[in-house]
Amino acid sequence: MAECYYLRCGKEMLARDFPRHKDRIACGLAGEGSDCLGFDDGLSRDHDFGPGFCLWLTDEDEAEIGEALRAAYGTLPQRFMDYAARDPVSYGEQRLSAMRYTRFYSKFTGLPRAPETLSEWRRIPEHFLSAAVSGAVFEDALGAFSAIRARLLAFYPEDIRLKKLAARAASMAQAGQYNYARCVKRGETAAALRALSEFAGAACSMVHLLNKRYTPWYKWAHRSLKDMKIFPEAHALIGALCDDGAAPRRRIDLIEEICSLTIAALRAQGLTSASSDFLLDHGPQILRGIADEQIRAIHLMAE
Repeated sequence: MAECYYLRCGKEMLARDFPRHKDRIACGLAGEGSDCLGFDDGLSRDHDFGPGFCLWLTDEDEAEIGEALRAAYGTLPQRFMDYAARDPVSYGEQRLSAMRYTRFYSKFTGLPRAPETLSEWRRIPEHFLSAAVSGAVFEDALGAFSAIRARLLAFYPEDIRLKKLAARAASMAQAGQYNYARCVKRGETAAALRALSEFAGAACSMVHLLNKRYTPWYKWAHRSLKDMKIFPEAHALIGALCDDGAAPRRRIDLIEEICSLTIAALRAQGLTSASSDFLLDHGPQILRGIADEQIRAIHLMAE
């Protein structure tokens, strides 16, 4: 819907009102929200829903036409395909309309460009990277916006990915294989559910890292497993694990199955040769593949 709205309404506006700049403006839909992830459903229509798109400008073009372009965006049809257009400043933050592309990336990464050092990559929360590369770019003749997007889509430097994989392996082992069953035996229901949640979150992140995909905001982390090529069973297994009716014994078995398949996926990528079925034992093996000594020396469970 966003692309149709742009092609039928926005593109004409740019050609008519901004002919000198139309080939310098990147157009698309990206950032926060289920719409950018492709996860909109019936429930999504109660807030921040409807046709809309982003116009990303260079700093120079923002200074020259930014205000005029936002005003022109506001004159676009308020209904499209039987849906009301969204308010471009919902929740107090501009997500649609025209903005500097350096501002867009800085919002998610803290940088007006792609990260260049390992420390810069480590500082960025993974769900922010997911938001920065979500959605689609409809047009970008200048290529400046897309150049940064392409670098982010290329995923983490391998040393960072390996450090995160090792940390996830440790978290899955500690929360799932070790602590969940112990909390159940002690009758610590709250602690058991917390351990289960920790395990599920780490497992979702693990699968994304194995597939070189950024894990989105927590409420979409499981949903986004549906189309993974590596470890495709994860979506169904983690869903069964979190089912309200699952008995503790069933959950323990599912945890072991998820960990076993995780170890198989790590071995398939040549990241571990350990024979242990306890996922924690594979963390040090993964760390050995890290070239940077400072990253390799960070505590196993730290990202």
